[in-house]
Amino acid sequence: MQLYPAIDLRGGRCVRLYQGSYDAETAYSDDPVGQARQFVDAGASWLHVVDLDAARTGEPVNLPVVSAIADAVRVPVQAGGGVRSLDSAAALADAGAARVVLGTAAVETPELVAQVAARQPVAVGLDARGRAVATHGWERAGGGDLLELAGCFESSGAEALVVTDISRDGTMGGPDIEGLSAVLAATGLAVIASGGVAALGDLAELAAVGGHRRRLAGVIVGRALYEGRFTVDQAVEALAP
Repeated sequence: MQLYPAIDLRGGRCVRLYQGSYDAETAYSDDPVGQARQFVDAGASWLHVVDLDAARTGEPVNLPVVSAIADAVRVPVQAGGGVRSLDSAAALADAGAARVVLGTAAVETPELVAQVAARQPVAVGLDARGRAVATHGWERAGGGDLLELAGCFESSGAEALVVTDISRDGTMGGPDIEGLSAVLAATGLAVIASGGVAALGDLAELAAVGGHRRRLAGVIVGRALYEGRFTVDQAVEALAP
């Protein structure tokens, strides 16, 4: 089970939102490249980078920062935010992203996932409040049912689903173990969890989801790392089998 330290970019800075609200932002660093190096030096084997500005507007204003991060680290970077066309997906790949995450575009134009997957590694981002999927930087509801969508992309060529619980994201209120178990049961794709992690115990719970049948593939952690609730190496150890 992989740890994905989160680097959420807004205006070139590392930030975290509270429950997906752009009006509830906490800035943690003006040096996202330096932050990426710190995560990797501490033992992270993946990074998860999101262009929040692009997720909201579709304009990849932080693409140069994504490129600088990918150039600076020796581990693969999973990147998303505002990827709504073949060209924008290719631009992230050209910037060094090892895997691109399609969220709004995957929900609104599912066939685009297969088109992107034919060219480069792709994951589908499903961001939900409960089972209600949201789009356009989490600002629009009506994207569909989380569990139904989780089962729709198995033959799309996607490598994974990135499932974010918006109501828990940035809150450090604990992950939705029951909901993630339901997602894991609804799809054969690898599932990467995001939202609510506050303590090493949360990671241990996530590592136990699925029992001996099939585990979660990874977990994205942001605020808990930035605020020193635990370290990267402690997290990696907690997720080990």
